[in-house]
Amino acid sequence: MAKERMKKNRIIIFDTTLRDGEQSPGIHLNVKEKLEIARQLARLGVDVIEAGFPISSPGDFEAVRKIAGTIKGPIIAGLSRALRGDIERCWEAVKEAEKPRIHVFIGTSSVHRESIMQKSEKEILKMAVDAVKIAKDLTFDVEFSPMDASRTGFDFLCEVIEKTIDSGATTINIPDTVGYALPDEFGNLIKRIIDNVANINKVILSVHCHDDLGLAMANSLTAILNGARQVECTVNGLGERAGNLSLEEIVMTLKARKDFLNFTTKIDTKEIYRTSRLVGHLTGMAIAHNKAIVGENAFAHSSGIHQDGILKKRETFEIMTPASVGFKESKIILTSRSGKHAVKHRLGELGYELDKNELDRIYVFFKELADKKKEVFDEDLETIVQGEISTIPEVFHLKYIHVTSGSQTVPTATVKLEKKEEVFEDAACGDGPVDAAYRTIDRITGVKGELLDYSLRAVTSGKDALGEVTVRIREGSNTVTGRGSSTDIIEASARAYLKAINKIVLLKEKMLDK
Repeated sequence: MAKERMKKNRIIIFDTTLRDGEQSPGIHLNVKEKLEIARQLARLGVDVIEAGFPISSPGDFEAVRKIAGTIKGPIIAGLSRALRGDIERCWEAVKEAEKPRIHVFIGTSSVHRESIMQKSEKEILKMAVDAVKIAKDLTFDVEFSPMDASRTGFDFLCEVIEKTIDSGATTINIPDTVGYALPDEFGNLIKRIIDNVANINKVILSVHCHDDLGLAMANSLTAILNGARQVECTVNGLGERAGNLSLEEIVMTLKARKDFLNFTTKIDTKEIYRTSRLVGHLTGMAIAHNKAIVGENAFAHSSGIHQDGILKKRETFEIMTPASVGFKESKIILTSRSGKHAVKHRLGELGYELDKNELDRIYVFFKELADKKKEVFDEDLETIVQGEISTIPEVFHLKYIHVTSGSQTVPTATVKLEKKEEVFEDAACGDGPVDAAYRTIDRITGVKGELLDYSLRAVTSGKDALGEVTVRIREGSNTVTGRGSSTDIIEASARAYLKAINKIVLLKEKMLDK
Protein backbone atom coordinates (compact mmCIF):
# COMPACT_ATOMS: atom_id res chain seq x y z
CA MET A 1 0.00 0.00 0.00
CA ALA A 2 2.69 2.76 0.97
CA LYS A 3 4.82 1.83 -1.95
CA GLU A 4 1.76 1.59 -4.20
CA ARG A 5 0.40 4.90 -2.92
CA MET A 6 3.83 6.47 -3.35
CA LYS A 7 3.70 5.56 -7.05
CA LYS A 8 0.59 7.69 -7.49
CA ASN A 9 1.10 11.20 -8.77
CA ARG A 10 -1.16 13.27 -6.47
CA ILE A 11 0.75 15.40 -3.97
CA ILE A 12 -0.97 16.29 -0.68
CA ILE A 13 -0.55 19.96 0.23
CA PHE A 14 -0.22 20.40 4.00
CA ASP A 15 -0.39 24.11 4.84
CA THR A 16 1.17 25.24 8.12
CA THR A 17 0.89 29.02 7.64
CA LEU A 18 -1.23 29.30 10.78
CA ARG A 19 1.22 27.29 12.89
CA ASP A 20 4.81 27.41 11.61
CA GLY A 21 4.13 30.52 9.55
CA GLU A 22 2.85 32.42 12.56
CA GLN A 23 6.07 31.54 14.40
CA SER A 24 7.89 34.06 12.17
CA PRO A 25 9.33 36.84 14.34
CA GLY A 26 6.99 39.83 14.42
CA ILE A 27 3.81 37.98 13.47
CA HIS A 28 0.80 37.65 15.73
CA LEU A 29 -2.64 36.79 14.39
CA ASN A 30 -5.84 36.98 16.41
CA VAL A 31 -8.63 34.40 16.19
CA LYS A 32 -10.62 36.38 13.61
CA GLU A 33 -7.58 36.81 11.36
CA LYS A 34 -6.66 33.13 11.58
CA LEU A 35 -10.20 32.14 10.68
CA GLU A 36 -10.15 34.48 7.68
CA ILE A 37 -6.91 32.93 6.44
CA ALA A 38 -8.27 29.41 7.04
CA ARG A 39 -11.34 30.19 4.92
CA GLN A 40 -9.10 31.35 2.10
CA LEU A 41 -6.88 28.27 2.42
CA ALA A 42 -10.01 26.13 2.02
CA ARG A 43 -10.94 28.11 -1.12
CA LEU A 44 -7.39 27.62 -2.35
CA GLY A 45 -7.90 23.87 -2.02
CA VAL A 46 -5.23 22.77 0.44
CA ASP A 47 -5.61 19.21 1.70
CA VAL A 48 -4.54 19.88 5.29
CA ILE A 49 -4.60 23.04 7.41
CA GLU A 50 -2.34 22.89 10.45
CA ALA A 51 -4.34 25.43 12.41
CA GLY A 52 -1.99 25.90 15.35
CA PHE A 53 -0.31 24.54 18.47
CA PRO A 54 -3.23 24.34 20.96
CA ILE A 55 -1.19 23.85 24.15
CA SER A 56 0.94 26.92 23.46
CA SER A 57 -1.65 29.50 24.58
CA PRO A 58 -5.37 29.95 25.25
CA GLY A 59 -5.59 32.13 22.14
CA ASP A 60 -4.04 29.47 19.92
CA PHE A 61 -6.33 26.82 21.40
CA GLU A 62 -9.39 28.97 20.68
CA ALA A 63 -8.25 29.68 17.12
CA VAL A 64 -7.74 25.98 16.36
CA ARG A 65 -11.08 25.11 17.98
CA LYS A 66 -12.88 27.81 15.97
CA ILE A 67 -11.29 26.74 12.70
CA ALA A 68 -12.06 23.06 13.39
CA GLY A 69 -15.71 23.83 14.03
CA THR A 70 -16.11 26.16 11.05
CA ILE A 71 -13.96 25.15 8.08
CA LYS A 72 -15.19 22.31 5.90
CA GLY A 73 -13.21 20.41 3.28
CA PRO A 74 -9.58 20.24 4.42
CA ILE A 75 -8.25 18.09 7.24
CA ILE A 76 -7.77 20.31 10.32
CA ALA A 77 -4.61 19.42 12.23
CA GLY A 78 -3.22 20.58 15.55
CA LEU A 79 0.40 20.22 16.62
CA SER A 80 1.37 18.48 19.85
CA ARG A 81 4.53 17.50 21.67
CA ALA A 82 4.86 13.85 22.67
CA LEU A 83 3.17 14.51 26.01
CA ARG A 84 -0.24 13.30 27.16
CA GLY A 85 -1.35 16.78 28.26
CA ASP A 86 -0.41 18.28 24.90
CA ILE A 87 -2.14 15.54 22.95
CA GLU A 88 -5.37 15.72 24.96
CA ARG A 89 -5.44 19.51 24.68
CA CYS A 90 -4.85 19.21 20.93
CA TRP A 91 -7.75 16.78 20.62
CA GLU A 92 -10.06 19.13 22.52
CA ALA A 93 -9.23 21.79 19.94
CA VAL A 94 -9.63 19.72 16.74
CA LYS A 95 -12.30 17.18 17.69
CA GLU A 96 -15.19 19.15 16.15
CA ALA A 97 -13.50 19.16 12.75
CA GLU A 98 -15.08 17.34 9.84
CA LYS A 99 -11.69 15.60 9.42
CA PRO A 100 -9.49 16.03 12.53
CA ARG A 101 -5.79 15.18 12.75
CA ILE A 102 -3.35 15.14 15.68
CA HIS A 103 0.25 15.88 14.66
CA VAL A 104 2.74 14.62 17.24
CA PHE A 105 6.46 15.45 17.18
CA ILE A 106 9.61 14.76 19.20
CA GLY A 107 13.28 15.58 18.60
CA THR A 108 15.26 12.52 17.48
CA SER A 109 18.70 13.86 16.44
CA SER A 110 21.56 13.56 18.92
CA VAL A 111 21.79 17.31 19.34
CA HIS A 112 18.08 17.54 20.18
CA ARG A 113 18.07 14.48 22.43
CA GLU A 114 21.12 15.54 24.38
CA SER A 115 20.72 19.32 24.50
CA ILE A 116 16.93 19.74 24.75
CA MET A 117 15.40 16.46 25.87
CA GLN A 118 18.41 15.08 27.80
CA LYS A 119 17.17 11.58 27.08
CA SER A 120 18.56 8.42 25.50
CA GLU A 121 17.44 6.94 22.20
CA LYS A 122 15.51 4.28 24.12
CA GLU A 123 13.64 6.92 26.15
CA ILE A 124 12.86 9.00 23.04
CA LEU A 125 11.56 5.91 21.22
CA LYS A 126 9.25 5.06 24.12
CA MET A 127 7.92 8.62 24.29
CA ALA A 128 7.23 8.63 20.54
CA VAL A 129 5.44 5.27 20.59
CA ASP A 130 3.38 6.14 23.68
CA ALA A 131 2.40 9.51 22.21
CA VAL A 132 1.17 8.00 18.95
CA LYS A 133 -0.84 5.39 20.89
CA ILE A 134 -2.48 8.09 23.02
CA ALA A 135 -3.36 10.10 19.91
CA LYS A 136 -4.61 6.99 18.09
CA ASP A 137 -7.05 6.29 20.91
CA LEU A 138 -8.57 9.72 20.20
CA THR A 139 -8.61 9.83 16.39
CA PHE A 140 -7.81 7.65 13.40
CA ASP A 141 -5.69 10.31 11.65
CA VAL A 142 -2.33 10.67 13.43
CA GLU A 143 0.78 12.25 11.96
CA PHE A 144 4.18 11.72 13.54
CA SER A 145 7.30 13.84 12.99
CA PRO A 146 10.80 12.87 14.18
CA MET A 147 12.04 16.46 14.54
CA ASP A 148 15.45 17.18 12.98
CA ALA A 149 15.17 13.94 11.04
CA SER A 150 17.80 14.99 8.48
CA ARG A 151 20.43 15.07 11.27
CA THR A 152 19.20 11.89 13.00
CA GLY A 153 21.21 8.65 12.80
CA PHE A 154 19.64 6.59 10.02
CA ASP A 155 19.19 3.33 11.93
CA PHE A 156 17.52 5.06 14.87
CA LEU A 157 15.34 7.13 12.51
CA CYS A 158 14.11 3.96 10.79
CA GLU A 159 13.39 2.31 14.13
CA VAL A 160 11.34 5.29 15.34
CA ILE A 161 9.41 5.40 12.07
CA GLU A 162 8.67 1.67 12.07
CA LYS A 163 7.56 1.60 15.72
CA THR A 164 5.31 4.68 15.41
CA ILE A 165 3.67 3.17 12.33
CA ASP A 166 3.03 -0.01 14.33
CA SER A 167 1.49 2.22 17.02
CA GLY A 168 -1.02 3.72 14.59
CA ALA A 169 0.55 6.66 12.75
CA THR A 170 -1.09 7.24 9.35
CA THR A 171 1.35 9.89 8.09
CA ILE A 172 5.09 10.00 8.76
CA ASN A 173 6.66 13.40 8.24
CA ILE A 174 10.41 13.79 7.70
CA PRO A 175 11.43 17.32 8.75
CA ASP A 176 14.59 19.07 7.62
CA THR A 177 14.06 21.21 10.70
CA VAL A 178 17.05 23.52 10.32
CA GLY A 179 17.35 23.49 6.53
CA TYR A 180 20.61 21.54 6.77
CA ALA A 181 20.16 18.89 4.08
CA LEU A 182 21.36 19.11 0.48
CA PRO A 183 18.97 18.02 -2.30
CA ASP A 184 20.72 14.80 -3.34
CA GLU A 185 21.27 13.91 0.31
CA PHE A 186 17.63 14.55 1.27
CA GLY A 187 16.22 12.73 -1.75
CA ASN A 188 18.43 9.75 -0.95
CA LEU A 189 17.22 9.81 2.68
CA ILE A 190 13.60 9.49 1.51
CA LYS A 191 14.51 6.64 -0.84
CA ARG A 192 16.44 4.79 1.89
CA ILE A 193 13.54 5.15 4.32
CA ILE A 194 11.15 3.63 1.76
CA ASP A 195 13.61 0.81 1.05
CA ASN A 196 14.45 0.02 4.67
CA VAL A 197 11.28 0.58 6.75
CA ALA A 198 9.30 -2.64 6.40
CA ASN A 199 5.83 -1.19 7.14
CA ILE A 200 6.28 2.12 5.28
CA ASN A 201 3.55 0.95 2.87
CA LYS A 202 0.94 1.63 5.57
CA VAL A 203 1.45 5.41 5.66
CA ILE A 204 1.78 8.55 3.59
CA LEU A 205 5.36 9.81 3.63
CA SER A 206 5.62 13.57 4.11
CA VAL A 207 8.42 16.17 4.19
CA HIS A 208 8.78 19.52 5.96
CA CYS A 209 11.71 21.54 4.62
CA HIS A 210 13.08 24.79 6.02
CA ASP A 211 14.89 27.37 3.93
CA ASP A 212 17.95 28.25 6.02
CA LEU A 213 20.26 27.57 3.05
CA GLY A 214 17.66 28.48 0.42
CA LEU A 215 17.12 24.79 -0.38
CA ALA A 216 13.58 24.14 0.87
CA MET A 217 12.20 24.00 -2.68
CA ALA A 218 14.99 21.82 -4.05
CA ASN A 219 14.85 19.43 -1.10
CA SER A 220 11.07 19.10 -1.34
CA LEU A 221 11.21 18.36 -5.07
CA THR A 222 13.86 15.68 -4.67
CA ALA A 223 11.81 14.17 -1.85
CA ILE A 224 8.76 13.99 -4.13
CA LEU A 225 10.83 12.41 -6.90
CA ASN A 226 12.01 9.78 -4.41
CA GLY A 227 8.57 8.86 -3.04
CA ALA A 228 7.24 11.53 -0.67
CA ARG A 229 3.58 12.30 -1.34
CA GLN A 230 2.85 15.09 1.15
CA VAL A 231 4.71 18.40 1.38
CA GLU A 232 4.37 20.78 4.31
CA CYS A 233 4.56 24.41 3.27
CA THR A 234 3.39 27.95 4.02
CA VAL A 235 1.95 30.83 2.00
CA ASN A 236 4.74 33.23 0.99
CA GLY A 237 7.26 30.84 2.59
CA LEU A 238 6.65 32.21 6.11
CA GLY A 239 8.10 30.43 9.11
CA GLU A 240 10.84 30.16 11.70
CA ARG A 241 14.13 31.86 10.79
CA ALA A 242 14.40 31.87 6.96
CA GLY A 243 10.99 30.26 6.58
CA ASN A 244 9.53 27.15 4.99
CA LEU A 245 8.86 25.71 1.59
CA SER A 246 6.69 28.25 -0.25
CA LEU A 247 3.28 26.83 -1.14
CA GLU A 248 2.94 28.89 -4.31
CA GLU A 249 6.38 27.85 -5.55
CA ILE A 250 5.95 24.09 -5.13
CA VAL A 251 2.42 24.10 -6.56
CA MET A 252 3.29 26.15 -9.65
CA THR A 253 6.50 24.21 -10.24
CA LEU A 254 4.52 20.97 -10.32
CA LYS A 255 1.99 22.59 -12.67
CA ALA A 256 4.41 24.40 -14.96
CA ARG A 257 6.75 21.40 -15.29
CA LYS A 258 4.18 18.61 -15.46
CA ASP A 259 5.91 17.49 -18.66
CA PHE A 260 8.85 16.33 -16.54
CA LEU A 261 7.46 15.92 -13.02
CA ASN A 262 4.02 14.43 -13.84
CA PHE A 263 2.50 15.28 -10.44
CA THR A 264 -0.76 17.02 -9.58
CA THR A 265 -2.34 18.83 -6.62
CA LYS A 266 -5.90 19.88 -5.72
CA ILE A 267 -4.92 23.54 -5.53
CA ASP A 268 -7.03 26.11 -7.41
CA THR A 269 -4.05 28.08 -8.63
CA LYS A 270 -6.19 31.10 -9.57
CA GLU A 271 -6.59 31.71 -5.81
CA ILE A 272 -2.82 31.88 -5.19
CA TYR A 273 -2.33 35.63 -5.65
CA ARG A 274 -5.39 36.45 -3.53
CA THR A 275 -4.19 34.11 -0.77
CA SER A 276 -0.69 35.54 -0.84
CA ARG A 277 -1.94 39.13 -0.55
CA LEU A 278 -4.34 38.25 2.28
CA VAL A 279 -1.61 36.55 4.30
CA GLY A 280 0.83 39.38 3.59
CA HIS A 281 -1.72 41.97 4.70
CA LEU A 282 -2.82 40.23 7.90
CA THR A 283 0.68 39.22 9.00
CA GLY A 284 2.24 42.57 8.08
CA MET A 285 5.03 40.70 6.26
CA ALA A 286 5.79 42.52 3.01
CA ILE A 287 6.17 40.38 -0.10
CA ALA A 288 9.44 41.03 -1.93
CA HIS A 289 8.86 42.50 -5.38
CA ASN A 290 11.05 39.79 -6.91
CA LYS A 291 9.34 36.94 -5.00
CA ALA A 292 8.68 34.00 -7.32
CA ILE A 293 5.05 33.58 -8.46
CA VAL A 294 3.47 36.32 -6.29
CA GLY A 295 5.93 39.24 -6.25
CA GLU A 296 4.92 42.45 -8.04
CA ASN A 297 7.72 41.88 -10.56
CA ALA A 298 6.86 38.24 -11.26
CA PHE A 299 4.99 39.22 -14.43
CA ALA A 300 6.58 42.63 -15.04
CA HIS A 301 8.94 43.35 -17.94
CA SER A 302 11.22 46.36 -18.33
CA SER A 303 13.93 45.20 -20.75
CA GLY A 304 13.28 46.22 -24.35
CA ILE A 305 14.11 42.72 -25.63
CA HIS A 306 11.76 41.12 -23.10
CA GLN A 307 8.97 43.59 -23.84
CA ASP A 308 9.25 43.04 -27.57
CA GLY A 309 9.14 39.29 -27.07
CA ILE A 310 6.15 39.39 -24.72
CA LEU A 311 4.16 41.62 -27.06
CA LYS A 312 4.84 39.26 -29.98
CA LYS A 313 4.36 35.97 -28.11
CA ARG A 314 3.86 35.68 -24.35
CA GLU A 315 5.73 32.37 -24.09
CA THR A 316 9.01 34.02 -25.08
CA PHE A 317 9.55 35.28 -21.52
CA GLU A 318 6.68 33.88 -19.41
CA ILE A 319 6.43 30.20 -18.48
CA MET A 320 2.97 30.63 -16.93
CA THR A 321 0.14 33.08 -17.47
CA PRO A 322 -0.58 35.78 -14.89
CA ALA A 323 -4.21 34.62 -14.86
CA SER A 324 -3.15 31.10 -13.83
CA VAL A 325 -2.17 32.39 -10.38
CA GLY A 326 -4.79 35.15 -10.10
CA PHE A 327 -2.86 38.14 -11.46
CA LYS A 328 -4.86 40.40 -13.78
CA GLU A 329 -2.23 40.76 -16.49
CA SER A 330 1.45 41.10 -17.31
CA LYS A 331 2.95 44.55 -16.81
CA ILE A 332 5.11 46.39 -19.30
CA ILE A 333 7.24 48.75 -17.20
CA LEU A 334 8.51 51.65 -19.30
CA THR A 335 12.12 52.52 -18.45
CA SER A 336 15.24 53.71 -20.27
CA ARG A 337 15.67 50.09 -21.44
CA SER A 338 12.27 49.96 -23.16
CA GLY A 339 12.10 49.75 -26.93
CA LYS A 340 9.89 51.57 -29.42
CA HIS A 341 7.54 48.58 -29.71
CA ALA A 342 6.67 48.78 -25.99
CA VAL A 343 6.12 52.55 -26.14
CA LYS A 344 3.84 52.16 -29.18
CA HIS A 345 1.88 49.41 -27.40
CA ARG A 346 1.36 51.53 -24.27
CA LEU A 347 0.31 54.57 -26.31
CA GLY A 348 -2.22 52.37 -28.10
CA GLU A 349 -3.65 51.29 -24.74
CA LEU A 350 -3.96 54.96 -23.84
CA GLY A 351 -5.96 55.65 -26.99
CA TYR A 352 -3.28 57.22 -29.20
CA GLU A 353 -2.84 56.02 -32.76
CA LEU A 354 0.40 57.49 -34.11
CA ASP A 355 1.99 57.16 -37.53
CA LYS A 356 5.65 56.19 -37.87
CA ASN A 357 6.97 59.77 -37.95
CA GLU A 358 4.93 60.76 -34.91
CA LEU A 359 6.10 57.67 -33.01
CA ASP A 360 9.73 58.40 -33.88
CA ARG A 361 9.38 61.94 -32.51
CA ILE A 362 7.68 60.75 -29.33
CA TYR A 363 10.31 58.07 -28.77
CA VAL A 364 13.11 60.65 -28.79
CA PHE A 365 11.39 62.62 -26.01
CA PHE A 366 10.56 59.37 -24.19
CA LYS A 367 14.23 58.33 -24.07
CA GLU A 368 15.27 61.74 -22.75
CA LEU A 369 12.70 61.51 -19.94
CA ALA A 370 13.46 57.84 -19.22
CA ASP A 371 17.12 58.66 -18.60
CA LYS A 372 16.01 60.97 -15.78
CA LYS A 373 13.38 58.72 -14.14
CA LYS A 374 13.27 55.12 -12.92
CA GLU A 375 9.92 54.56 -14.60
CA VAL A 376 7.89 56.50 -17.18
CA PHE A 377 4.21 56.49 -16.27
CA ASP A 378 1.11 56.86 -18.42
CA GLU A 379 0.67 60.51 -17.48
CA ASP A 380 4.26 61.21 -18.54
CA LEU A 381 3.57 59.66 -21.93
CA GLU A 382 0.35 61.62 -22.27
CA THR A 383 2.15 64.86 -21.44
CA ILE A 384 4.71 64.12 -24.15
CA VAL A 385 2.06 63.29 -26.73
CA GLN A 386 -0.14 66.25 -25.89
CA GLY A 387 2.84 68.60 -25.93
CA GLU A 388 4.51 67.28 -29.06
CA ILE A 389 1.78 65.86 -31.28
CA SER A 390 -1.70 67.04 -30.44
CA THR A 391 -4.14 67.68 -27.63
CA ILE A 392 -7.07 65.33 -27.04
CA PRO A 393 -10.20 67.43 -27.73
CA GLU A 394 -12.49 68.00 -24.77
CA VAL A 395 -15.84 66.59 -25.91
CA PHE A 396 -17.33 67.11 -22.46
CA HIS A 397 -16.06 69.90 -20.21
CA LEU A 398 -16.56 69.97 -16.44
CA LYS A 399 -18.41 73.13 -15.44
CA TYR A 400 -19.48 72.29 -11.89
CA ILE A 401 -19.43 69.52 -9.33
CA HIS A 402 -21.02 69.38 -5.88
CA VAL A 403 -21.04 66.39 -3.54
CA THR A 404 -22.65 65.59 -0.22
CA SER A 405 -21.27 62.77 1.91
CA GLY A 406 -20.95 61.66 5.50
CA SER A 407 -21.18 58.68 7.83
CA GLN A 408 -24.98 59.05 8.09
CA THR A 409 -25.58 60.43 4.59
CA VAL A 410 -26.01 58.70 1.23
CA PRO A 411 -23.19 60.09 -0.94
CA THR A 412 -24.68 62.18 -3.76
CA ALA A 413 -23.02 64.11 -6.59
CA THR A 414 -24.43 66.83 -8.80
CA VAL A 415 -22.44 67.42 -11.98
CA LYS A 416 -22.75 69.97 -14.75
CA LEU A 417 -21.02 69.26 -18.09
CA GLU A 418 -20.75 71.31 -21.26
CA LYS A 419 -20.66 69.90 -24.79
CA LYS A 420 -20.46 72.27 -27.76
CA GLU A 421 -21.97 75.10 -25.73
CA GLU A 422 -24.83 72.86 -24.60
CA VAL A 423 -25.02 72.33 -20.82
CA PHE A 424 -26.10 69.07 -19.17
CA GLU A 425 -26.76 68.60 -15.48
CA ASP A 426 -27.63 65.49 -13.47
CA ALA A 427 -27.19 63.87 -10.08
CA ALA A 428 -26.65 60.33 -8.77
CA CYS A 429 -25.89 58.45 -5.57
CA GLY A 430 -22.99 56.08 -5.03
CA ASP A 431 -20.98 54.05 -2.52
CA GLY A 432 -18.86 57.14 -1.87
CA PRO A 433 -18.43 60.66 -3.22
CA VAL A 434 -16.09 59.56 -6.03
CA ASP A 435 -18.40 56.71 -7.06
CA ALA A 436 -21.38 59.10 -7.01
CA ALA A 437 -19.51 61.56 -9.25
CA TYR A 438 -18.58 58.81 -11.71
CA ARG A 439 -22.13 57.48 -11.85
CA THR A 440 -23.39 60.99 -12.61
CA ILE A 441 -20.86 61.44 -15.40
CA ASP A 442 -21.90 58.07 -16.83
CA ARG A 443 -25.55 59.21 -16.88
CA ILE A 444 -24.78 62.48 -18.66
CA THR A 445 -22.29 61.15 -21.25
CA GLY A 446 -24.03 57.84 -21.89
CA VAL A 447 -20.68 56.08 -21.53
CA LYS A 448 -20.41 53.56 -18.69
CA GLY A 449 -16.74 53.02 -17.95
CA GLU A 450 -15.48 50.05 -15.95
CA LEU A 451 -12.92 51.40 -13.48
CA LEU A 452 -9.81 49.20 -13.69
CA ASP A 453 -7.40 51.30 -11.67
CA TYR A 454 -7.51 54.41 -9.49
CA SER A 455 -4.48 56.10 -7.97
CA LEU A 456 -4.04 59.32 -6.03
CA ARG A 457 -0.78 61.08 -5.27
CA ALA A 458 0.23 64.43 -3.87
CA VAL A 459 2.04 66.51 -6.48
CA THR A 460 3.35 68.90 -3.85
CA SER A 461 3.76 68.81 -0.07
CA GLY A 462 1.72 70.40 2.70
CA LYS A 463 -1.93 70.29 3.74
CA ASP A 464 -2.95 72.28 0.66
CA ALA A 465 -1.09 69.93 -1.67
CA LEU A 466 -2.27 69.54 -5.23
CA GLY A 467 -3.73 66.09 -5.61
CA GLU A 468 -3.29 64.22 -8.89
CA VAL A 469 -5.64 61.35 -9.75
CA THR A 470 -4.99 58.83 -12.49
CA VAL A 471 -7.69 56.40 -13.59
CA ARG A 472 -7.75 53.55 -16.06
CA ILE A 473 -11.12 52.55 -17.46
CA ARG A 474 -12.49 50.08 -19.95
CA GLU A 475 -15.58 50.36 -22.13
CA GLY A 476 -16.10 47.52 -24.56
CA SER A 477 -12.78 46.87 -26.31
CA ASN A 478 -11.37 50.28 -25.42
CA THR A 479 -9.06 50.75 -22.43
CA VAL A 480 -7.88 54.29 -21.70
CA THR A 481 -6.45 56.40 -18.91
CA GLY A 482 -7.28 59.86 -17.64
CA ARG A 483 -5.47 62.26 -15.35
CA GLY A 484 -6.80 65.20 -13.37
CA SER A 485 -5.51 67.47 -10.64
CA SER A 486 -6.99 69.79 -8.06
CA THR A 487 -6.58 70.68 -4.41
CA ASP A 488 -9.99 68.95 -4.04
CA ILE A 489 -9.52 65.21 -4.59
CA ILE A 490 -13.18 64.74 -5.61
CA GLU A 491 -12.79 67.35 -8.35
CA ALA A 492 -9.45 65.80 -9.37
CA SER A 493 -11.15 62.39 -9.53
CA ALA A 494 -13.96 63.76 -11.70
CA ARG A 495 -11.54 65.52 -14.07
CA ALA A 496 -9.45 62.36 -14.47
CA TYR A 497 -12.51 60.21 -15.17
CA LEU A 498 -13.95 62.74 -17.62
CA LYS A 499 -10.69 62.87 -19.59
CA ALA A 500 -10.82 59.10 -19.95
CA ILE A 501 -14.49 59.26 -21.03
CA ASN A 502 -13.59 61.88 -23.66
CA LYS A 503 -10.98 59.50 -25.10
CA ILE A 504 -13.53 56.72 -25.36
CA VAL A 505 -16.02 59.02 -27.10
CA LEU A 506 -13.35 60.04 -29.63
CA LEU A 507 -12.32 56.42 -30.23
CA LYS A 508 -15.95 55.52 -30.93
CA GLU A 509 -16.30 58.42 -33.35
CA LYS A 510 -13.17 57.25 -35.18
CA MET A 511 -14.63 53.77 -35.53
CA LEU A 512 -17.85 55.20 -36.96
CA ASP A 513 -15.86 57.28 -39.47
CA LYS A 514 -14.13 54.13 -40.66
